Amino acid sequence: MNSFRTETDLLGDLQVPKKAYYGVQTQRAINNFKISNYKLNHYPVFIKSLALVKLAAVETNFQLGLINSTLKDAISFACNTLLNEQHLTEFPIDMIQGGAGTSVNMNANEVIANIALEHMGHEKGTYQFCSPNDHVNLSQSTNDAYPTALKLALFQSSKQITDSLEKLFFSLDRKAKEFENVIKMGRTQLQDAVPMTLGQEFEAFAITLKKEIPFIQSQAYQFLEINMGATAIGTGLNAPKGYAQLCAEKLATFLNEPVKMAENLVEATSDTSSFIAYAGALKKLAIKLSKVCNDLRLLASGPRTGLFEINLPAKQPGSSIMPGKVNPVIPEVVNQVCFKVIGNETTVCLAAEAGQLQLNVMEPIIALTLFESIEILTNAIETLRVECIEGITANTEHLKAEVQNSIGIVTALNPIIGYKNSTKIAKQALEENRSVYDLILEQNILTKEELDRYLDPKNMLNSH
Repeated sequence: MNSFRTETDLLGDLQVPKKAYYGVQTQRAINNFKISNYKLNHYPVFIKSLALVKLAAVETNFQLGLINSTLKDAISFACNTLLNEQHLTEFPIDMIQGGAGTSVNMNANEVIANIALEHMGHEKGTYQFCSPNDHVNLSQSTNDAYPTALKLALFQSSKQITDSLEKLFFSLDRKAKEFENVIKMGRTQLQDAVPMTLGQEFEAFAITLKKEIPFIQSQAYQFLEINMGATAIGTGLNAPKGYAQLCAEKLATFLNEPVKMAENLVEATSDTSSFIAYAGALKKLAIKLSKVCNDLRLLASGPRTGLFEINLPAKQPGSSIMPGKVNPVIPEVVNQVCFKVIGNETTVCLAAEAGQLQLNVMEPIIALTLFESIEILTNAIETLRVECIEGITANTEHLKAEVQNSIGIVTALNPIIGYKNSTKIAKQALEENRSVYDLILEQNILTKEELDRYLDPKNMLNSH
């Protein structure tokens, strides 16, 4: 039996697997773009968003009298099968591609058309009954359907990061409460500063990451301004009057989110600033997250010659040559994810800058880059929370001893004996390897009762 069918496009005939729901233009993309291991079917949310866009389009076309009920019902059925995550293997094209996303749009058009054909009782490829271009793509072009689907997919995917970030906040906040009475020395420029609690340190970690939740959400909401109805360049050619507004309204209803038509479709078709802003938000989070992981690695350094203030959960032997060594592998892997996300932001910026005139043809790399950043950041946040944060313990007695022996506590005496005298005491303590406490008493600067009151670490943790 012949396992292929012949389909035709502008460039001529091409063999397509007979069982495939995709068609000739998808097959050309498979042949042309063998670039990465990232295929469209790796991102079901993108495929489902494409189906949602096509569903809104066919319902709008039907409402405006451009398509009959038979085609409308068949195309709607096909879109709903994709929304139910069926036929995902029919999207095998590379995410990195030329053509401004035309291959993605046509992959969706062809799969939907062939599912609709079978639903109507016709064979795949009999496009005279349901055409990928004339019916599924009616009143659209790649230049409005592709970015709209991409934006909706990114908006929905973004919830993964904010949900994971919220869980990480609560985990860090629980640790802050657990460590609220654990005294330690704060540090500036890696030098002893003033006392604080380990709880205050973890609370700062929690708050700095929590702040990124509304910021990322606000950037994601920019994706809900779409250019459906713009067709090729934003003039609306081949889309009927009222199509853009009606299609946006249907998508808003489907998603129960405030999807709206762009103010100016020409501007919106070439503009990629929402992608830049969102990539920047992920970069900002990555920088903060990496800093937290740097601090965790530093606080856990040792166990004999480092800070040794906290213990990270032991996850694997740390060396093939040094017995007993355990490395902070979870913060290390999160650091590396953050580096990748920071670099990805540069990719998005360069792709956005490369737009010319009425279109930016570099959106496929923007799509892959942002999906990758969302995926690996979400995984990293979850890994950090479950495999590291929740198992951290404090070396309480060691921390207390460090405070009592620190030169930094002399800062508390500044208002009492003055900066000059405090500096003199601190210098002498360092030179003679003696404690500030003993020197103050020896020089009769304060009584023991006064000194104990002023140097009690608990009295130095708040404003007074």
